[in-house]
Amino acid sequence: MGGAGLKELSWPGYRGRAGEWRLVTRLLRAAEAGRGGVLLIEGPSGMGKSRLLAEAIDAAAEHGFMIARGRADELRRLDPLAPLMSALGESARMWGLPAGVTPSNVSDLRMWLVDQLRTRLEERLVRGAMLVTLDDLQWADPLTLLALRSLVPDLASYPVVWMLARTSDDNADLNRLYDVLQQEGGSRVVLEPLGNDAISELAEDVLGGVPETGLLAQAAVAGGNPFLLVELLGGLRDEAAVELADGHARLVSERLPRLPRRVQVFARSSLDRLSPQARRLLQAAAVLGHSFSVDDLAELLEEPAGQLLTALEEALATQIVVSSDDKLAFRHHMLWQAVTDSLSPPVRRWLHLQAGEVLLKHGGSAVHAAAHFMVHARPGDERVLAGLDRAAREVLPSSPRTAADLAMRALDLTDVSDPARFDRTVTAVDALTATGQLSESAELARAGLGHAPPGQAPHLRHQLALNLLFNGRPEEALVEVESMLDQPDLSDDLRDAAQLTWFVVLIVRQDIWRGRERAEAILAARDHRGASALAGAHVLLRNVAWAEGRVADGLAHIREAARIAAGGSLGAHSVAPRLSLAICLVNVRQFKESEDVLQAVDEEIGAMGHTVQAAGAAFVRAYLRLVTGRLNDAAAEAKAGLEIADELGTHSFILIGVIVLAVVSLLRGDLPAAVHYIERYHVHATQGMAFPPAWVAWGTAVVAEAQGGPKEAMRVLRANCPDIRMWRWHLVVESNLAAWATRTALAAGDRPQARTIVSTIERLAHDNPDFPMLTRAAAHARGILHKDAAALGQAMAGFRDPWARASAAEDLGVLLAGTSGEPDHEAAIHGLDQALEGYEQMGALRDAARVRARLRRFGVRRRHWAQSSRPEAGWDSLTDTERSVATLVAQGLTNKQAGAQMFLSPHTVKYHLRQVFRKLDIGSRVELASIVAERASADGDARG
Repeated sequence: MGGAGLKELSWPGYRGRAGEWRLVTRLLRAAEAGRGGVLLIEGPSGMGKSRLLAEAIDAAAEHGFMIARGRADELRRLDPLAPLMSALGESARMWGLPAGVTPSNVSDLRMWLVDQLRTRLEERLVRGAMLVTLDDLQWADPLTLLALRSLVPDLASYPVVWMLARTSDDNADLNRLYDVLQQEGGSRVVLEPLGNDAISELAEDVLGGVPETGLLAQAAVAGGNPFLLVELLGGLRDEAAVELADGHARLVSERLPRLPRRVQVFARSSLDRLSPQARRLLQAAAVLGHSFSVDDLAELLEEPAGQLLTALEEALATQIVVSSDDKLAFRHHMLWQAVTDSLSPPVRRWLHLQAGEVLLKHGGSAVHAAAHFMVHARPGDERVLAGLDRAAREVLPSSPRTAADLAMRALDLTDVSDPARFDRTVTAVDALTATGQLSESAELARAGLGHAPPGQAPHLRHQLALNLLFNGRPEEALVEVESMLDQPDLSDDLRDAAQLTWFVVLIVRQDIWRGRERAEAILAARDHRGASALAGAHVLLRNVAWAEGRVADGLAHIREAARIAAGGSLGAHSVAPRLSLAICLVNVRQFKESEDVLQAVDEEIGAMGHTVQAAGAAFVRAYLRLVTGRLNDAAAEAKAGLEIADELGTHSFILIGVIVLAVVSLLRGDLPAAVHYIERYHVHATQGMAFPPAWVAWGTAVVAEAQGGPKEAMRVLRANCPDIRMWRWHLVVESNLAAWATRTALAAGDRPQARTIVSTIERLAHDNPDFPMLTRAAAHARGILHKDAAALGQAMAGFRDPWARASAAEDLGVLLAGTSGEPDHEAAIHGLDQALEGYEQMGALRDAARVRARLRRFGVRRRHWAQSSRPEAGWDSLTDTERSVATLVAQGLTNKQAGAQMFLSPHTVKYHLRQVFRKLDIGSRVELASIVAERASADGDARG
């Protein structure tokens, strides 16, 4: 911004905010250079937050910034994304629904809506710098806060400055947002009361003379609040209580306006001077909110807009309201509050109910009307309750938290004998479930069953069973779902859904054999059963098949379950069987197909709005990245999944993400972090936050071995594998467990257990020749047990996942080094070198350190691979993935577009981009593009 056109740090009408203004200009200058930034503003009403935003907008506009200006409103706090939508001039209603989604199958569109906003912002940001200001965020809706938590960090590399302002600090979600954005690098300021010098300057600005001591003493009652101070000084001037002489201002009257009630006094006196019609108009306008349209006001007053012109002009002359774009607005929140307070409670309540009725009559969104009903309705008012019902249904897909508030308020206003109470209970249960408030949802569902009309209880009972299941109470869930299945008059659709839930409960309880006969019967009568029951039967029989060692049969079952679910017939649950298929494909080392399935799932989640499964896709991709040796990508996906799950209250598959982070931490040599994640795993597992897949047993055992030794690890494994069937299941799920558990059992002095493991994996390999990962795993385990170098060499040559290959190389090296007679030191060193290279390439520093220690026993010292071949900073410090991300982003691609080309999720691209910026010590895509261009030019010159 170069200084031209910039205001000084202090100027008439804007005093005492020099430090804050420096932050604003610094951020705007950085944005002109391509760097984004965040300013988090807070302070009591009247401290100048809105004025600071306005001055920033003026300065940014003068320098060609795009401007997006929004404001939350107390009476629009139920409207999802209202501040952001108004700032960007967008409308979610104009977007419609995702392709393929209808009002009947819509589920959870939160992430889809946020993604639409991200796309539109990115489209604008490629054209230049932007300033986004959002005021009064204390009234923002939950989805706006969720969107900001995602968008602000995601777009940090673009030239966008976010200025967010709030008044109160009693909003836990908003506090959390401010904390997160501050941790991400945002600047946070609290607007404090003006100091004495600023008060004196402001008084001189308002009064036209240097204030004398007596006048300043009176001004002190404003407490340094700029708005109150200006109102006080203006009142003194207008009431001729101040005299100017020789450039000084002094008090000449003892009749002074009172503070801190000056604003109320000003508003009341202004209202009293108005005609009855104008006074009534302003009071009615206050009920419509901080800003209002003339049409809504006219309808509320039941008068044609043309007849209000005289009263409107009179109201505008008071300066209580001012013109704002295509609406009128109260000049300050304090004035709006003062006019609102001038209404008696009965009149205010009546006006709010009338305003709600007016908005409902418009035929648009019921959410705006519901804001008037939430506080002012009385029990039993059917019109109000119908409006709340409609608003809750309308907002459920986009903001379940708001829907839950609306539904619970409607229940509070509904008599226990009201026949409509049951339907409202169902809505409230659905909304609470969507927000992850499972205990509250289950409690409400139980209460609702007590007054369920005949034939309407099963749906609520099924929701109760699901809540109990996800809340870690599978035994109670089983009781509820079996009571449903025993009912002969249950509808086919609900019976199928209950049957699916029953199968899932049995899997969670590891009681799959109990469901085998029924699952086989359902498949035998497939033409007469619905999609839910069929998918559930296939999922359960997959587990049975793998526990019996029939890998191909199990894979066929899960493929069929995924095929059935792909038609969308399972609604919001359609994604889960396909995520399970992706996991199973990783289990059997069919990585390419697993990636393809995840790509399709991601597209469906985005297109169909299955937000509840968004975190699950990230967790499964984290597992895939871990097995393929991409630890950074695995950690990025897992952390992104945890963040999504935390934000949305959705916890499916969360245990995979936690264990991935535990294993990654251990591989990197960070045992405290690994232990932390294992502790978190146990918390989630006991709370029933997700289903513990069989794969996590190995992850917990690996950390247990590092923390407590081989015997502790075997204790964990025996708890998960009490019999041979469970050993078979776990060895199919994680074939690398065979060698690791064999080695650990031997170290624990339990050779019989080691023999059992080897015989089990060898039998699996023999019975499933089409799955070579079992053959290699059997060779690896056999080589360890029988000290068979040929078997270890066979395993090492065939493994597809890098950790297993390095592990086999290490075992071979150790075996050759310890061979009785004449050890083959050269071959041993070669094997250990191969292991070291494999571990270090994937970042398994703990394993690499162990191998280097083994090599030192031969007198061989190897430098740390990362230190010897890659610097810590600069272009050469980037990994291959990071360079690819940098190149694509430098070409102007968004994270989503870059991820599509590299088969990475946007979360992983964001993670790598942060690493690129850190290593290159830059903060914007502009700087990155310059560096990439310079590299390309240098490479071209070198080739020339």
